[in-house]
Amino acid sequence: MANNQHIIKVNSKDLPLSCPRPGEETWNMHPRVFLPLKGRDEVVVCPYCGASYQLSDTD
Repeated sequence: MANNQHIIKVNSKDLPLSCPRPGEETWNMHPRVFLPLKGRDEVVVCPYCGASYQLSDTD
């Protein structure tokens, strides 16, 4: 996990996961990158902004 950073929970409906997320402020965006999120226990970190994501369901 990335040094005590807040983990953003996403649902299986949000897959494929990309960062920045749809609807975020355009002035604060970096190039969109797709993040491979495979399982519920996995945490992936965006290489651009350091946002951490975790799957909250497995539907």
